[in-house]
Amino acid sequence: MNSQQVIDLFMGLIYATAELSLPLLVTALVVGLLISVFQAATQINEATLSFLPKIAAMIAVFAIMSPWMIRRMTNYTQDIFKKIPEITRQK
Repeated sequence: MNSQQVIDLFMGLIYATAELSLPLLVTALVVGLLISVFQAATQINEATLSFLPKIAAMIAVFAIMSPWMIRRMTNYTQDIFKKIPEITRQK
């Protein structure tokens, strides 16, 4: 296993992790921003007000995106398993 193979494996891992977490992170960011604008407009300074809508939105996005996420993780895992003979081959 040479250094280029290690770099390729880690880059694939980082890309897959970012790709899978991005929908949930963007949802939390957008909902948090909307709640903050609402709080600023109404002068409601309750710190716990943003948690419930964020959690509800993230659960909804996770329920909608979970088939795609599972398919993406399955494909990545299968690709890694297919690369095992290539990686372990001694030169």
